[in-house]
Amino acid sequence: MIEILSPAEVARARDTGALVADILHTLKDRAAVGVNLLEIDAWTREMITEAGAQSCYVDYAPSFGRGPFGHYICTGVNDAVLHGRPHDYALAEGDLLSLDLAVVLGGVAADAAISFVVGDTAPPESVALIEATERALAAGIAAAGPNARIGDISHAIGTVLSAAGYKINTEFGGHGIGSTMHQDPHVANTGRPGRGHRLRPGLMLALEPWVMADTADLVTDTDGWTLRSATGCRTAHSEHTIAITPDGAEVLTLPTGARR
Repeated sequence: MIEILSPAEVARARDTGALVADILHTLKDRAAVGVNLLEIDAWTREMITEAGAQSCYVDYAPSFGRGPFGHYICTGVNDAVLHGRPHDYALAEGDLLSLDLAVVLGGVAADAAISFVVGDTAPPESVALIEATERALAAGIAAAGPNARIGDISHAIGTVLSAAGYKINTEFGGHGIGSTMHQDPHVANTGRPGRGHRLRPGLMLALEPWVMADTADLVTDTDGWTLRSATGCRTAHSEHTIAITPDGAEVLTLPTGARR
């Protein structure tokens, strides 16, 4: 299903997006050495509940997962890049942590992800991974607008990731979003310009470039959910929800006070 939202629904999506961004940035501030991933999940639950929002993850049970996800946020550490299921693990100095969060507020969903290094030690490889996904996300957003095509976004993202020297996995990527978290169209992290669905105002997309340091292959953890790099290398993931507007694309998952 490809959903086109009304101006009123996009306005509500701004509130959802700000909530997602505020929670992620609060968690980043709290994610110190020694903090347990289950603590991060509990804090997320508290903030979602206090805001009167609903988690997109707790009851989420797609074909690629094993049963309901059962947690409120995805927490990927080091080689875990997608669908990281929170578990009993205390963060260590230099860990590369990816947080991915989606909630529904006012009947509209928003989805975002950030990656960062825990503590005061930032290995250059980790910094390079994170910065590449952030640059690719910015390029994808810049390529989005009315009458552009999905392939234009995919090409922009893939160009940045390839130029940085990373292999690109096309099994998982961005997606449409609206009244539910995952909708059509799929937005691969590489592609050919001028191809795919034509964008129009009211379409919302979650763009999410992610990379692994030395492979494009994934393996599934024994938890049935967490996707890890096949070689054990480090990974990073950045994501924003955007709305196509008559003039371009608006980033919805910005913290309160940082909207443009």
